[in-house]
Amino acid sequence: MKKIAKSGGIASKVKSALSRRKFFGRAAAGTAAATAAMAFPAITRAQGPINLRFQSTWPTVDIFQEYAVDFTTKVNDMAGGDLKLEMLPAGAVVPAFGLLDAVSKGTLDGGHGVLGYNYGKQNALALFSSGPAFGMDANMILAWHKYGGGKELLDKLYASIGGNVVTFLTGPMATQPFGWFKKPITKVEDLKGLKFRTNGLAIDLFTEMGAAVNALPGGEIVPALDRGLLDGAEFNNATSDRLLGFPDVSKVCMLQSFHQSAETFEIIFNKDKYNGLPKTLQSIIANAVEAASADMSWKAIDRYSKDYINLQKDGVKFYKTPDSILREQLVVWDRIVAKKSETNPLFKEIEASQRAFAARAMAWDMDTNNNRRMAYNHYFGRKQS
Repeated sequence: MKKIAKSGGIASKVKSALSRRKFFGRAAAGTAAATAAMAFPAITRAQGPINLRFQSTWPTVDIFQEYAVDFTTKVNDMAGGDLKLEMLPAGAVVPAFGLLDAVSKGTLDGGHGVLGYNYGKQNALALFSSGPAFGMDANMILAWHKYGGGKELLDKLYASIGGNVVTFLTGPMATQPFGWFKKPITKVEDLKGLKFRTNGLAIDLFTEMGAAVNALPGGEIVPALDRGLLDGAEFNNATSDRLLGFPDVSKVCMLQSFHQSAETFEIIFNKDKYNGLPKTLQSIIANAVEAASADMSWKAIDRYSKDYINLQKDGVKFYKTPDSILREQLVVWDRIVAKKSETNPLFKEIEASQRAFAARAMAWDMDTNNNRRMAYNHYFGRKQS
């Protein structure tokens, strides 16, 4: 019996030792796994993607909706499955002009549009998208926004109206046409009483020049022209205008204007949703904005130049807006700016910031870059116009 008891004691000790060895082995393995997790967090993370729902202010058919989807595609690709943005067209959740409110309230997580559509909430917002911009093009506006104080001023503007958003400017646009009409506009007097569509501060500009202005989102313009509710309208570019059906209701398009010669797109996020994202995803979004901006500007050159030809095949006649009208736009614009600055300190501050940036940027640009029309005429034999 003693031998059996002794043997049982030895067995118990051996079993206990083995148990301790297994425990420390498991502990060591756990420590190693934890160390590996800290060294390679991406390998061990196993959470699902963050899904955010966006809406644009553009109809599905418009190339602008394509630009909006291009942005979300770039974010989704760069995020590697950790973030997924969905981009719905205008009206899917809210009307085009209701986008800012929907994103601020969190009804939507974000959106793609233009600042001019928010003009009614604070007219200084339209300074980022309307007017001659002191001769700057849209790429220069983006330069001012990022490096010349524009971003800080835009944040200040949104804070003044309670906009619960994080905003990015992107996508420099070409100078927009003066508009589509039943017949060519040859003098300022031709605008008197004309029922015309535009947006942003261009509303003030065309109104003071004598037009009866109606602000409509992109998808509603051509039906209004077709029904005679409008005599003329502007939207943006050869591709958008062709896709939206302008050549079906008008065969006259006037090119060149100072009403929107330097507009950009805006991408907005609900501030709470954006601030709740990991910093790595915020960095991906910021870099995707700039990647999409560059890609959009290249795509626009390719597509707009093709559709400029296609519109002429559709029977559209293009006319250059007379210089007398362009000069009058500048004079009228100065009066509008002076009036707005008297009653809106933020308007005055933003206008002064743009002016200071343009004074040096435009001087450098005009003194440095070649006369492109001279080179074009040399190679393609087009007469100076």
